Amino acid sequence: MSGWPELRSSRTVRAGHAPGTVITCGVTDTVIADVPVSVVFFFDRVLDDEVLAAGLSRALAAVPAFAGRLRTVGDRLEIVCDDAGIPLETYDLDDTLPKAISRVTLPNAGFVDHVASNAARQGGLPLLTVRLTRLADGTCALGCSFHHSVGDLASFMLLVRAWSAEVEGVDRPEITTLVDPDAYLDESLPETDSGRPGFRLQTPEQAARLTAEIDAAPRANRTVQVFFGDAEIARLREEASTAACRKLSTNDVLCAHVATTLRGLDGDTAESAETRSLAMPVNVRRFLGIDPGVVGNLVSEIFITSPAGADTVAVATRIREAVEDFPRAHLNLRANRAFLESIGRARLGECIPIGFDPDRKTMTITNWSRFGIYDVAFQGARPVFFSPTSNLQLPWVAWLVEGFEGRGILLTVAVPARLANLLRGPAGRAALHRSREADDPLPELVTTVRKLA
Repeated sequence: MSGWPELRSSRTVRAGHAPGTVITCGVTDTVIADVPVSVVFFFDRVLDDEVLAAGLSRALAAVPAFAGRLRTVGDRLEIVCDDAGIPLETYDLDDTLPKAISRVTLPNAGFVDHVASNAARQGGLPLLTVRLTRLADGTCALGCSFHHSVGDLASFMLLVRAWSAEVEGVDRPEITTLVDPDAYLDESLPETDSGRPGFRLQTPEQAARLTAEIDAAPRANRTVQVFFGDAEIARLREEASTAACRKLSTNDVLCAHVATTLRGLDGDTAESAETRSLAMPVNVRRFLGIDPGVVGNLVSEIFITSPAGADTVAVATRIREAVEDFPRAHLNLRANRAFLESIGRARLGECIPIGFDPDRKTMTITNWSRFGIYDVAFQGARPVFFSPTSNLQLPWVAWLVEGFEGRGILLTVAVPARLANLLRGPAGRAALHRSREADDPLPELVTTVRKLA
């Protein structure tokens, strides 16, 4: 780092009126409520914090939950839309755009004020924070962290699109806030689903190991970013589709390629005894015919297992079959409720998502592409780079999203430090980019950002 960020200004952004709406958090909202979601947009020019604050204030009228506060009532979590506001801070940092991008995933990068997700349950703390960092070369970073109880990334992007529309003076998207998400879903969910809940109770031994894993994460794990160009993605997809004798999607093939490559580099072979699991969160709006403008955690997940040593084609085919049969074989929102009823809501805090199982190296890959991240504009500027970031590098957790200026796909993955070093080295790069050719066109920033695999 060239220097420490210097605070330039600080304010609290409010809509100016409090609707007073009380949102009863659903089962999904509550299970993932201890998880903050933090992201950073990078722009090739400096944005005006006064203009951003004014636009955000107007946008909050359409999505008031983000400016509200949580409260715990008995064994239930609620969001009070009281317009308590969002902190927006502006900093100056003596870094260039490539240097800033190079360290955006470091826990101490300083581009985001991570929301205090667990403490926020008791009230009084913001559910969204915004930090604008003005960089030395006339560029900037816009970091946002939101509380997962409010909604998923699709919900956050509804706010960002409304914010962008207010700044640019265009019509904002139609947005619907749910007062009772579980009751709303009852009207859309099929009577039966997979029957497999998406979270599980931990034994005391598992809970102890998880606590130890979290405590050791800053020392034991590293986050690696990998850029896949459009040309190599097209080759990967064509090769896998041809071998599978069926059409596979980019998501099918990339998720399979990432999972199998990382496991192979980690020593997984066909002779290994253990099966490997892969969890992929799914936006259920399109599967259930829910309007894309609805705010909430409208997510389920695909969960598949494969024999150790399974190749990309085999895993990609399993993913494609799971997508095609998702409502029957993988949708689990009713199963989650049934499981909760069987153990009692008071024990919900003892549960964790099935996709987080570092003991078995279960990999979770979330695809954030096709959410319009690179389409938003502020003062005429669109993002040149977007990245998730975190203050806790939990292993085997990954994200896929469009890369530089919306081109290609960027993988962000946290893995044990030994594997991270391998991924950044010649062997890791060769395995990850086996379908890249020397003359493939790549965005200029790819060549200037350090540590990009």
